[in-house]
Amino acid sequence: MRILVLCTGNSCRSQIAEGFLKKYLPQGSEVYSAGLDPQGVNPKAVIVMNEVGIDLSGHTSNHLNDYIDMQFDYIITVCDNAKEKCPIFPGGGKKVHLPFDDPADAVGSEEEILEEFRRIRNEIEKTVELAVKSFL
Repeated sequence: MRILVLCTGNSCRSQIAEGFLKKYLPQGSEVYSAGLDPQGVNPKAVIVMNEVGIDLSGHTSNHLNDYIDMQFDYIITVCDNAKEKCPIFPGGGKKVHLPFDDPADAVGSEEEILEEFRRIRNEIEKTVELAVKSFL
């Protein structure tokens, strides 16, 4: 199974979703994430994923054009912007929209912002775990 997760910046939500998909999908599955306007992996996403044992430190923020010629079983959009602007991939793939709030928009103290990242991380994990069951 090959999955592409799309977001606007490929910095938080899609990176987190990629991490959980790799955790919950069977071995041998391929998971990629990309953005419409890559912004680099958000350090707070790395921190909150490390808290649950998933290392994003080696991840890169990629542009969706890097994968345009690949075939996917599923293309998952995790924000409305990506859903609206998602190209039709030549290799097809079932589109699934799983929208989440952007933790990068959080304001407040450092701890309040990290709490918002944790909230979104937990929401993404629950949603991904359910989605994987429907994919298999």
